[in-house]
Amino acid sequence: MPLVQVTAEGPKASFDHEALRAALADLPCGAPVVVMIHGFRFAPGVGRHCPHTHILSLTPNRADPTAISWPRHLRLGGRNAGLALAFGWWARGTIWHAHREAAEAGLALASLVATVREIDPSRSVDILAHSLGARVVLSALPLVEAGAFGRIILMAAAEFRAQAEAAIDSPAGLRAEVVNITTRENDMFDLCIETLISAGAECCVGHGLSKPRANWLDLQIDRPETVSALAGLGFRLAPRRNRVCHWSPYMRPGVFHLYRAILNREISPALLRAHLPAGQEARWARLWPALPAFPRLPLPGNPA
Repeated sequence: MPLVQVTAEGPKASFDHEALRAALADLPCGAPVVVMIHGFRFAPGVGRHCPHTHILSLTPNRADPTAISWPRHLRLGGRNAGLALAFGWWARGTIWHAHREAAEAGLALASLVATVREIDPSRSVDILAHSLGARVVLSALPLVEAGAFGRIILMAAAEFRAQAEAAIDSPAGLRAEVVNITTRENDMFDLCIETLISAGAECCVGHGLSKPRANWLDLQIDRPETVSALAGLGFRLAPRRNRVCHWSPYMRPGVFHLYRAILNREISPALLRAHLPAGQEARWARLWPALPAFPRLPLPGNPA
């Protein structure tokens, strides 16, 4: 079975244990185990908002152009291609409610990872997470043993810098490799999270950590120099189409080729770091690129 559906029910993960056990037993050595975690507005069993019939499905509703099948684009649909764990959690309601639910879903994710490790102690678990799904995985990191997580790809992560740094300093965090996919198209969404959740006191990880970490790579996919460097490595991204977009880290053609290579260990974060430009573009660089420079406001992510 190439895909196992998982649903967070409070702090516990609900799934078919026998299906998971059988899938792990059939999985070739070295094939990835990838937990895919959606973000805001999805919830298992809620009609068109159910992630298990949308982005986390091998056969999503074709009538919805945003229903990009993550497992299919990661090529996790075949017997020898790896195991996809589709992790659904309640991310509907207000942003405040979903933010709280994401932390509790981290408990369920930690229990799922512990079960995988109990069945097969040699396996580490990789992650592909979008938006508040990043908060789910970063909440789980301090709760699992070192080595439980392998590579973690965060897409337009809706989590604050301080929480991410605490997670990456945990035993499991220190052993994990994080690729933080950012884009200035997401600046408006970062500002909304910072303003609504922290009243402007916190900065989202879309603008990186407070200092460089050897196992944390920021990769800005809408920066021209980054696009050029990735093309030189064989990863061609389609041209950017929007100034504001929260979903381009998985909607933009070409990105899943990069994600597959990272998760299949065809390319390392260290090699990417060696070829990519350092740092990121300033906030609002995509929204108002042609406007003259104004004094920078004391917003999160803007240096004083």
